[in-house]
Amino acid sequence: MENDRQHTPWNKGKLIGQKPPLKLKEIWAIRVRLQVNKRTRDLALFNLAIDSKLRGCDLLSLRVRDVAHGNQIAARTMVLQSKTQRPVQFEITEQTRDSVSSWITNAQLKPDQYLFPSRVGTSPHLSTRQYARIVQRWISSIGLDAAAYGTHTMRRTKATLIYRRTKNLRAVQLLLGHTKLESTVRYLGIEVDDALEIAEQTEI
Repeated sequence: MENDRQHTPWNKGKLIGQKPPLKLKEIWAIRVRLQVNKRTRDLALFNLAIDSKLRGCDLLSLRVRDVAHGNQIAARTMVLQSKTQRPVQFEITEQTRDSVSSWITNAQLKPDQYLFPSRVGTSPHLSTRQYARIVQRWISSIGLDAAAYGTHTMRRTKATLIYRRTKNLRAVQLLLGHTKLESTVRYLGIEVDDALEIAEQTEI
């Protein structure tokens, strides 16, 4: 009995559950900081992470040829997801195309090279651990608690914004490359969000 009282829960002091998406004003706050500080690579990585809605491993595995045709950055592209082995398409918005183009030019990257090469000799491209640290720096730079956010924040952000604007769950499912609609519902946590929204609008 004494041992039970002294046992510390595994999640004591830790944040668990899904990482929240960024709000629109937070996206722009990070963008502005990266632009002002002339962080060309980080700006391209941030913008592409938001647009692509890819898992970190798939985002970091992108090669220049996956997003660029000659000197032009594609408006849309398709990649094979490593987790599901299913293709997923995503759009590359104008500001993302501009930032990716600037990064490719500045870094003098060739078509076969990884879009975000690692500066560590043992890895050909940024690792998911390096990416996680970069995301935490972005979050901290605008005064948010980095422990509450993560790389899945980047994957969820645009998908959540699209759902809130359109309520089109099927479209979000396709954009995230989920095989089941139930996965998208769980991933976005929309049933809870929608229920709370209804509750907030209901006065008794």
